[in-house]
Amino acid sequence: MMCETAYAKLNLALHVRARREDGYHELETLFAFCEHGDVLSAQSAERDNVRVLGEFAGNLGDPGDNLVARALAALPHPDGLAITLEKNLPVAAGLGGGSADAGAVFRLVERMHGLPDDWQQRALKLGADVPACVRSEMAVGRGVGEELAPLENDLAGAPVLLVNPRVALSTGPVFNAWDQEDRGPLPEGTARAIAMQGRNDLEAPAVSICPVIADVLAALRETKPMLARMSGSGATCFALYDSDQARDSAAIEIATHQPGWWRMASVLR
Repeated sequence: MMCETAYAKLNLALHVRARREDGYHELETLFAFCEHGDVLSAQSAERDNVRVLGEFAGNLGDPGDNLVARALAALPHPDGLAITLEKNLPVAAGLGGGSADAGAVFRLVERMHGLPDDWQQRALKLGADVPACVRSEMAVGRGVGEELAPLENDLAGAPVLLVNPRVALSTGPVFNAWDQEDRGPLPEGTARAIAMQGRNDLEAPAVSICPVIADVLAALRETKPMLARMSGSGATCFALYDSDQARDSAAIEIATHQPGWWRMASVLR
């Protein structure tokens, strides 16, 4: 039995530059990953199969057709693998949950059998975020998110609190609600500089569709973090803190006032 964490993905900044002729959007984003997320375990079996359990298992639909199963089918492996996915992250939440799960499958297969030379292309066919999630390391992403460049990570170990109002938000409608105004490129510099000076261009359109996101952001900002922002296309928001104590105090405060909201306390990788 082997286990891998599917590290929750955050967009510390997300600049939408243009809508492309193929229907996708040209992006510039700062990918970051939390130490916590979904958990996958794998063991040898006669044939491939996927089982899903955990708090959000019921939101995934057919386990034979989720990104875990599709990632497994995309990679050569001589024996069958039985994978159990513990679904701890909310679905359609801006955390790259399915992409992170696929990335964890790639790492499991890599540990067992190695990855083919064209693994990046195989990952990209599963989704624009999947190549970033395979390595789950902070990086700047461009294109649709697949063009990855490393950078100085001076936010490693930063305490982070994730909050989701338990509202699923599909990516397509949020991009469609974007006003198509190019507000400029991602800043240059270290991870901290980019995060602090950047923005999320999908925040306003997401709030227009799902107004409770504004309430989540307001609640996080009342806890005095060094940064609070929405991740991806929402509805999850995050806040970065200077200390674990500040993060944990914020988590308690939000749980007291909004006990129905989902929360996860972690640190950045």
